[in-house]
Amino acid sequence: MNAVGLRIAAAHLLGRRRQTLVALGGVVLGVAFFLAVSGLMRGSENDFVHRLIDNAPHVTVYDEYRAAPPQPALLRWPEAAVQLPRVKPQRETRGIRGWPRILDALRGQPGVRVAPVLSGAVVLSFAGRLQGVQLSGIVPEAMRGVSTIDDKMVEGRLEALDADASGIVLGEALMRQFQLRLGSTVSVSAGAAAGGVSRAMKVVGVFRTGNQGYDEGQAFVALQRAQTLLGRENRVNRLILQLDDAQAAAALATRIEAEHGYKSVSWTEASQDILALLVVRNLIMYTVVSAILVVASLGIYNTLSTVALEKTRDIAILKSMGFHAAELQRIFLVQGLFVGGLGSVIGLLLGAALMTLLAQIPVKAPGATEVTQLPMHWGAEQFLIAAGFALASALAASWLPARKAARLQPVDILRGAA
Repeated sequence: MNAVGLRIAAAHLLGRRRQTLVALGGVVLGVAFFLAVSGLMRGSENDFVHRLIDNAPHVTVYDEYRAAPPQPALLRWPEAAVQLPRVKPQRETRGIRGWPRILDALRGQPGVRVAPVLSGAVVLSFAGRLQGVQLSGIVPEAMRGVSTIDDKMVEGRLEALDADASGIVLGEALMRQFQLRLGSTVSVSAGAAAGGVSRAMKVVGVFRTGNQGYDEGQAFVALQRAQTLLGRENRVNRLILQLDDAQAAAALATRIEAEHGYKSVSWTEASQDILALLVVRNLIMYTVVSAILVVASLGIYNTLSTVALEKTRDIAILKSMGFHAAELQRIFLVQGLFVGGLGSVIGLLLGAALMTLLAQIPVKAPGATEVTQLPMHWGAEQFLIAAGFALASALAASWLPARKAARLQPVDILRGAA
């Protein structure tokens, strides 16, 4: 567009300063609130996924199969006419067969850390009080690489399990419930299926994750001690993996299950209902904040439509002077682009200021002991989305007035004016 067209576009906007400022303010506020809301929503999502990834294994290999293998009789006589009910299968000690070999194979893969775990239910008793807990037999050195439990220790260390074969690590909530302290001795009893073994164990560590159910119902002992208590010598029933790239967990879980047969569940599969909810949440969020920009674009449409209505005689004179319809259309599009562009720049600055202010607000969740700040996402993509959507809305709002101005017939207008 030439300089004359730019001056005409500027004159139209400056001629209606109030309407122009209202349209500009709508774009500014729309972009700013788009950034603030999307930054908060994306920040909370990233914080949630980060906590989910850090507190849960990326991949868990179980001592079971995704689909139970068919019985030998069914394979031998698939169309048998006689069925034998109440056939009790042969009892066997559950666990991952050949787990040391699988463990070495997984440790040989780059970016993969793995730890063996034997998990089972036991009963904890102290001073006449009983509490069922989930007992996990672990190797502390290996556990440190796949879990954040070592960072959650408030008393003692996880490595104390190596130094004391009868040591046990409990959650702070369970310690408070039983009125225990570091060094207390509790009785741990396995069920009848494990032979009813009972052992006196010394509390050598205390952890606090902030999850009440986990802190009350989880205990850790050395792997060999758990194998003795649960009657599963030389067995484990879990292999938990942590990856450098958490997004590669699903592909690795599929490959492990295909190679070794045991059910392997990635964190995305285990949390697919929550992740699906986050997708719906993002769709709702972007719909709402985009509606703000759409409403702001209506201000641009109203301003330019009024200009096109009031300047019909000027438009007719410009056409009679040799301006083409496409040039007139570009004049109105430039006006919309100017309002959208300037509003986007100011809106991005205001939005960044709002995001900085919101990120400093202290938040203390009910029951929490630590004060945190609102999580904020500062991704460049949301700045580009906000500015791009604002410009697109501004151009769309200016297109109809521009099209209307380009279609005006100068002869009819000037004849009617005369």
